[in-house]
Amino acid sequence: MTTQRDYYDVLGVPRSVDKATLKRAFRKLAQQYHPDVNKSEEAEARFKELNEAYQVLSDDQKRAAYDRFGHAGVSGAGGFNDFSGGFGDLGSIFEDLFAGFGATSSRSRRAQPRRGADLRADVTLTFEEAVFGTERELDVPRMEVCEHCNGSGAEPPTQPVTCSTCNGTGEVQRRQQSPLFGTVITASPCPTCDGTGQIIASPCTVCHGRKRMRVTRKLNVKIPAGVDEGTRIRLAGEGEVGQLGGPPGNLYVVVAVEPHPIFVRDDVNLHLELPINIAQAALGAEVDVPTIDGEIEKLDIPAGTQTGKRFVKRGLGVPRVQRNGRGDMIITARVVTPVNLNPEQKDLLRKLAQTLGDSHIEPQKGFFDRIFGG
Repeated sequence: MTTQRDYYDVLGVPRSVDKATLKRAFRKLAQQYHPDVNKSEEAEARFKELNEAYQVLSDDQKRAAYDRFGHAGVSGAGGFNDFSGGFGDLGSIFEDLFAGFGATSSRSRRAQPRRGADLRADVTLTFEEAVFGTERELDVPRMEVCEHCNGSGAEPPTQPVTCSTCNGTGEVQRRQQSPLFGTVITASPCPTCDGTGQIIASPCTVCHGRKRMRVTRKLNVKIPAGVDEGTRIRLAGEGEVGQLGGPPGNLYVVVAVEPHPIFVRDDVNLHLELPINIAQAALGAEVDVPTIDGEIEKLDIPAGTQTGKRFVKRGLGVPRVQRNGRGDMIITARVVTPVNLNPEQKDLLRKLAQTLGDSHIEPQKGFFDRIFGG
């Protein structure tokens, strides 16, 4: 009489094992000892033992009976020996296991349509072009359908023929007899046609049977107003052509912007530093201010303006991309100390200093008094 091993020992798990851990243990061992993978003499017997243990322990009712009465509690009509009705949860497990050995559906094995590659083109714009938009003609090298063979890969007037090895399915199947499961069918890409289902007897003399060829196309690209450094413009379908009927990729135009001699950009706002002399700062003045549009704006400088004073001109900044409105122009005053004065100018400043007396240093005196406690 043959003594049966404890089912928990067969699967290498403790008696308190949960279902998820039990399943993982079975999958690992079943893959190791499956007869179609393991050709050793004891593999078939070990695999049947593993199946028997898992079917009992994965069923709550059978497991309870086994825990209480041992093998006697699950033998007979209620036990593993009566499994002609199917494997239940084992079916999905075996499908997962066989997927690693090539037993997948024919649809997944045949060569599938592939999307074309995305492409990138870099353009450098002047500051004004980025602000107001422009158009550029780009030379874009990319893979396209071969015009000579119209993408068939065969030299005209010939055409590809159906592969005789796979009969156009793109895969070959292999049948094996398993002592436990009967006929097992595994599938793999057809080695004759590389999974395409077709044979090209006379390859195209231009693309050499590749069905695609590299060409350089001229594309006119519209750059919208308001783009900035690093902006990406997507041109849908202007990338490389797909393969086996797949869709084309996209072309991404990446923008670089040259700096401006007087304007600095901050998102949709423009900053301008405006130099003024001490007379304008002290007495006030009306000055001319350039704009990015090439126009001149009048700006009132109030008397007593200090360096760092900011003025805002609404709506004279950068257009918002694909939206209405523009940002602002922000003007910052910078009082310039005169240099290289002529004798007359120096004399005038001395007289000014005398008339000012100590009044012009009172703010400084108060500042030092607060710091040093004077």
